[in-house]
Amino acid sequence: MIRSLVFTTQGRLHSKDIEMFLMPMLLTDTNLFLWVDLENPTPEEAKYVLEDVFHFHPLSIEDCVMVSASPKVEEYLPKEEDRFTPYLFMVIHAVDYSRKDGVFATQELNFFLGRNFLVTYHDTPIRSVTLTEERAIKSNVHIARAPDRVAYTLLDSIVDNYKPALDELSLEIAELEQEALQEPTKETLNRILQIKKEVLHLRQIIGPQREVLARFARGEFKLIRAHLVPYYRDVYDALFQISELAQSYTDSLTGILQVYLNMSSNRTGEVIKVLTLFTIVTTPIMLVGTWYGMNFKAMAEIDWKYGYAFAIALSLLGTLGTVWYFKKKNWF
Repeated sequence: MIRSLVFTTQGRLHSKDIEMFLMPMLLTDTNLFLWVDLENPTPEEAKYVLEDVFHFHPLSIEDCVMVSASPKVEEYLPKEEDRFTPYLFMVIHAVDYSRKDGVFATQELNFFLGRNFLVTYHDTPIRSVTLTEERAIKSNVHIARAPDRVAYTLLDSIVDNYKPALDELSLEIAELEQEALQEPTKETLNRILQIKKEVLHLRQIIGPQREVLARFARGEFKLIRAHLVPYYRDVYDALFQISELAQSYTDSLTGILQVYLNMSSNRTGEVIKVLTLFTIVTTPIMLVGTWYGMNFKAMAEIDWKYGYAFAIALSLLGTLGTVWYFKKKNWF
């Protein structure tokens, strides 16, 4: 699906969902800004927009169409034989967390940012893109006056959407902590390891994403106007805080895992303690029973009238004496 929005340099909507054959003509008008959003396009649609209309570099088109595991940003400057104008190509990832599945879902968003155009490409619907489109059309602050301003709004929305996902994760970790302290089970261990794996996945996404936004925050690219650099720096700062929060979650999960192992060890120790005490307490009975179970005729107690009562009394006295000694040593 292809959505297109045309704005004036004052950020007002000029036209919407224009015919594709009109796009090359609109690109020549410096008083207009064209935003084309490709959502799960067909190969023919992608080829027409990326190659025939904008003439993007083949490498950036390949990176756009193929799934990229790592965020990145690249600047493309035309040479003599190239037909495209200077642009930035960026890969960024939006995330969502499901407590039901315990998994971070990632959605890739690709940007082509030029002086008077912005092309976004994604395979699935992304909330940040939808919200930014609605704001660009309805908002009174005119965020669509230039491509770099819309790109900032998209990035800011994507980073903001990390926070609800992390809040859900925080609740999950708090529940795990209580469970590890009260009734740790094998299922608890599996959940701890699963969430720790997902947090590691999140950090692997945030790390390169921070590097991408750091380049914008430093003002490396001429296509980002100087007065907007502080806004990109603010997005970078927000992502940095999220990165620190993800690190703290990793530390918390490591602590919970240690608590789980300690609790399991304590439970095992209690079982061993009970079995050991039971064995020691019954030792006198086993000794007496083993001794008189030999049935040698030379043993006087075998033919003694009170031999049976003597064996019982000896077993009881030995057992009671063992219990008394353990209590005196506070081993019970």
